[in-house]
Amino acid sequence: MRMKKFLIFASLLAVLSSCTFKKTFYIDFNKVDYTPEMFHVKSQEITDLSDGYPQDTYLPDGSSVAELQNDTKATSFAVQSLAQNLFEWSTQGSVVQISGVYQSTDDKGNPITLSGKLILPTNKPVKRIILVSHYTIGSNAEAPSNSFPLEGPLASMGYALVCPDYIGYGATSDMYHPYLMMELTAKNVIDMYLAVVPFLEAIGKAPKHEDIYLMGYSQGGGTTMAVEYLIERDHYRKSEHPISIKRVFAGGGIYDVKATFESFVETNVSSYPCGVPFVIVGQVKGNHLDDNLITKLLGPRVTQYLDDWFLKKNTSTSQMNKLLGTKRTDELLTEHGLNRTSTAMVTLYQYMVLNSVLSLAWEPQAPVYMMHSINDDTVPFENATRASVRWQNANIQYNFGEYGTHVMCALRFIFTVKTLLKDDKD
Repeated sequence: MRMKKFLIFASLLAVLSSCTFKKTFYIDFNKVDYTPEMFHVKSQEITDLSDGYPQDTYLPDGSSVAELQNDTKATSFAVQSLAQNLFEWSTQGSVVQISGVYQSTDDKGNPITLSGKLILPTNKPVKRIILVSHYTIGSNAEAPSNSFPLEGPLASMGYALVCPDYIGYGATSDMYHPYLMMELTAKNVIDMYLAVVPFLEAIGKAPKHEDIYLMGYSQGGGTTMAVEYLIERDHYRKSEHPISIKRVFAGGGIYDVKATFESFVETNVSSYPCGVPFVIVGQVKGNHLDDNLITKLLGPRVTQYLDDWFLKKNTSTSQMNKLLGTKRTDELLTEHGLNRTSTAMVTLYQYMVLNSVLSLAWEPQAPVYMMHSINDDTVPFENATRASVRWQNANIQYNFGEYGTHVMCALRFIFTVKTLLKDDKD
């Protein structure tokens, strides 16, 4: 058994060490007639995927492929799973990564320049666009415009992947990220799609089909459902820029912010401890609440890191969790934070409800595929059960099972999406 594990790990190292990340021009930027509402290119690279993921690929727990390569103490299960998934991509070709900026609005409705990444197939026409909402990240290095998204290989199947950074990362890394601010983040995501469409037309890469896929995992799962909501409320076949959805893929999503946070308190366990300050800081900053609420709710174990984590953004979520050194919620929160009836928590819970997609008087209209692991150690499975009850009459295919940890389910989710895309008929 030890020899088998060693051989798997050795194979993974061979795959990773042979990855290439070529820098070359794919589009002559000078020939693009940019307009203000269009996606503006800042850089581009061709990435060879024939030997697996690039090392600057990050997993939902904040660890990178490079770290797994160098960490011989990585759990054998995680290594085997990642190796298996890397090998499944071994027949894929290359993709073009294009980082750029676009115009959107901030939490006060003011114009803001945001960033993101567009990923295209190199030698295939574009069939459709996949609008990808990313999972929780800590460091700016994990932002899509600065890394290779885990969903990236889907582009080699003939899709254009639109991957926004969100406010607080990439071009706006000097700002707080308004974590789990549902409608704001969803609008920022849609605005990148609207900016990419004329850009693709300008470079002769317009998709064959106008209807699009939505996709997201974890924070991205909740955001994806919020994106569907905004499209169906504001854009679906009735606006100046109509958007038609072919299908939605949501995995491990945060659909009920309040229930998620309450589970951390009730069980006194957060296997993803940095999620606790993420929720509090994001909701306070995003809703323009009194900053004193942050120090009133978060204990000194957390507050010593706030500026470094939420402004400097040099620390991945994996590193944050190690620095916190505990999974006990009562060691992260103050007495006020642990008391659901305290004035501070009552205030915060009100905004958590407002930013939960399950609180909307809405049911998804487009077909949805929703996956969640019963064993999820990061986003409580209660999110999935509540979604299945709230949206029981919607066109949703639920896939709930014992799929391992949050990270393991993420890998399964992406490869399930790959299979479903292959089976979809145009």
